[in-house]
Amino acid sequence: MDAALPQALSVRLEALSEGRSGRDLAERAQRISAGYRSGAPSRLVIKDADDALAYALTRMPATYAATRAALWAMADRAPDFQPATLTDAGCGPGSASWAAISTFHELKALYLIDGDRRLLDLAARLLEPEKAGADFGLSDLDNAVIPHADLVVAAYVLTEMPGPEAMALARRLWAASGGALVIVEPGTPRSWRRLMDIRSMLINMDGRIAAPCPHDAPCPIAPPDWCHFSQRLPRSRAHRLSKGAAAPFEDEKFIYLAAVRPGVALGATAPRVLEPPRQDKVAMTLKLCQPSGDLEFCTIARREKAAYRWARRAAWGDRVADG
Repeated sequence: MDAALPQALSVRLEALSEGRSGRDLAERAQRISAGYRSGAPSRLVIKDADDALAYALTRMPATYAATRAALWAMADRAPDFQPATLTDAGCGPGSASWAAISTFHELKALYLIDGDRRLLDLAARLLEPEKAGADFGLSDLDNAVIPHADLVVAAYVLTEMPGPEAMALARRLWAASGGALVIVEPGTPRSWRRLMDIRSMLINMDGRIAAPCPHDAPCPIAPPDWCHFSQRLPRSRAHRLSKGAAAPFEDEKFIYLAAVRPGVALGATAPRVLEPPRQDKVAMTLKLCQPSGDLEFCTIARREKAAYRWARRAAWGDRVADG
């Protein structure tokens, strides 16, 4: 899976940032990040079109990469699921829509909803000309009529809401999904606990978990441990300028949940690698979530040559199809 922004999107972001002060963009991005960390909603953080651009340059690559990884994992488990319609709830500048376009090539209609006009306008500009067949709705999600679609995605949306509101929105997102619902959130213990509550709710509403869990049993992880993943992504020049960063890459920590309707066919289950494999001089140790619903630490000695080669190829977040 390629975690980099699609070339067309990267070119458009670079063009919009051309001639703008890198220092100004970085200062705007820092102020926006501080506002979000304090719990402020987008309408108080994004004050004008330049703020929207700074936000997109700073966060769009990571949001795209994490959402793309989540959608890829769902597609790996449900290879016959080819949605024709998408609802991107809380779309921001359209990161999840781009991730869906990159993953599902049969998409014909997109519905993007956000409560911030500046972000919604930027999403429309960035999706040109891909936005043929796209509708853009300006509405806060707690009041929005969520369009029914084969695939509904909410990326980094619930984290801005109190717990009861997030649960209520997740219930409405599920009701709007004809085939699948994918939720992506920051990789924090708080977000994981909330997502586990949503997971239980969806299972009780006849949802089946496609990813990352290889089962519908209760989660075997107990606090203070939590389940999350990491996606490495490259930084473009504009991305580095907006963040005031020198490194050519960053690692985005995230969590996700993909649930499907009973009519969506799922492939065979397989263990999921839940943290970076540990290697010493004599063995590899993998933390696996098993299809049985159990959590297992699997140690494979170097002398077990075939199994050891398999373990060395395993990466954090992988579905171990031959495990």
